[in-house]
Amino acid sequence: MMPKILVTGGAGFIGVNAASHFASRGWSVIVVDNLSRRGTDQNLSWLMQQHPDIRFERKDIRDAGAMEAVLQHTQPEMVLHLAGQVAVTTSYQNPREDFEINALGTFNVLEAVRLKAPDAFVLYSSTNKVYGGLESVPVALGPNGWHFRDLQAGVPESQPLDFHSPYGCSKGVADQYTIDYARIYGLKTCSFRQSCIYGTRQFGIEDQGWVAWFSIAALLGKPITLYGDGWQTRDVLDVRDLVQAYELAWERREAISGQAFNIGGGPQNTLCRSEEHTSELQSRQY
Repeated sequence: MMPKILVTGGAGFIGVNAASHFASRGWSVIVVDNLSRRGTDQNLSWLMQQHPDIRFERKDIRDAGAMEAVLQHTQPEMVLHLAGQVAVTTSYQNPREDFEINALGTFNVLEAVRLKAPDAFVLYSSTNKVYGGLESVPVALGPNGWHFRDLQAGVPESQPLDFHSPYGCSKGVADQYTIDYARIYGLKTCSFRQSCIYGTRQFGIEDQGWVAWFSIAALLGKPITLYGDGWQTRDVLDVRDLVQAYELAWERREAISGQAFNIGGGPQNTLCRSEEHTSELQSRQY
């Protein structure tokens, strides 16, 4: 018999891709979402058409009692915690809501697991924003744009945490709670510090989901604003690769419990814009 997975934020971009992935492999899937984000109702409709056996629970992770109730009556083997406030700009505008969703909401999920389903494996969707601005890490300009001068493989998990912005703080708190619940309470938990995820079912806006937003803007003929010198790089990863990593984490849950992992496309996939731009870059003085 295949395991049961509960996906919080399961009607969001990553959520529907993850729910579809596990359902297609025969898992029993429960989706929890409050449907507050634009596009989640459309995503949920698509998901239920693809996988009618998926169970949907309209719940809010800020409601501790609701989280305990859903964990008690579903008893999943895995909890994939994706629900959250996802935009840095929104966290500036409403830091209290950002905290209540990301920090308190994650605490509620962890407590519900501890109290009602302590054998479940919890995988938390964290962010690279827990490392802050990395101002102390030297950068250099190469043929593929800016890169970390002394970190050829990218930022390691041993990099000191330095929360910037209300969003960075709320996600960082949740990240550390997730890890500590393995250490203090013996739960099986893991935190994925994710970079820019893109793919199908992403309703991107200018403030968040920038790969989708660039595509939407290009199709609609809207202007695209680039800040900086145009040579900055972003670490992007296809959502299909991400959800495979979620499944691999489940398979190795005993070995990785209590740890955090940086998740992204990696420096080996860095692309230069064109040979013409490379020649231009090499001729410029910095």
